[in-house]
Amino acid sequence: MKKQQAGILSIDVGGSHLKADVLDEKGKSLAERIRVPTPKPCPPDLLLKMVTEMVTGLPPFDRISIGFPGVICRGKVMTAVNLGNDAWVGYPLERSLSHALGGHQAKLINDADMQGFGLIKGKGLEFVVTLGTGMGTGLFLDGELMPHMELAHHPLKKGKTYEQLLGNVAYEAAGKKKWNKRLHLALRTMNVLLSPDHIYLGGGNADYVDPDGLPENVSVGDNKAGIVGGAALWRKETKIPARAPSKKAAKKPSRKR
Repeated sequence: MKKQQAGILSIDVGGSHLKADVLDEKGKSLAERIRVPTPKPCPPDLLLKMVTEMVTGLPPFDRISIGFPGVICRGKVMTAVNLGNDAWVGYPLERSLSHALGGHQAKLINDADMQGFGLIKGKGLEFVVTLGTGMGTGLFLDGELMPHMELAHHPLKKGKTYEQLLGNVAYEAAGKKKWNKRLHLALRTMNVLLSPDHIYLGGGNADYVDPDGLPENVSVGDNKAGIVGGAALWRKETKIPARAPSKKAAKKPSRKR
């Protein structure tokens, strides 16, 4: 009997759910995806415990990809707005998950960036927007990941940020029609700001997007891309920009974002 080749464990940490699957080199699932609710709050030790339990029944893997909703600097979490715990700031999640899951090499990036790898075509300037508990973004040029921007926390209208207007709390308060109107404003603004060749919408709340009136260069992607993108982190041609924590961040690891 032929021995099953070890795959890539792909972990998608979301504000509402934790997801895990084992993929082959092309991003094809080798098992049934595991999906469990994200505790609130979800400190690092609890996340490690839950992920370790989630992967118990999955096929063998020898590499780990992790998408996390926050700013990532050289394997460490610098912000975790939607997980509600200051203990995340400066936490070495890449190293910790590697140790917890058998010492396999791990790569940690922002979750919108990882989802982007599962959506983009690799041609021109492509922008990815994830709509869920919060909002995330990823920018790619000819398939290469650009330095991460926290556009979600920039003001969009009347002093409110993109995330305040488009996150899940905003969706539930405003309703589908008003939320879509805000989304269309955000997309028009993004087109003026970046002039991207294409914008992909992902995340759980992309299901609520009204396609009528969307700019021609905008499309809704498959939410499974958040997991599928994990395979791309191990392709030789994939370039992930490294970012070092600033001196200010290093001196004040307990700052709130």
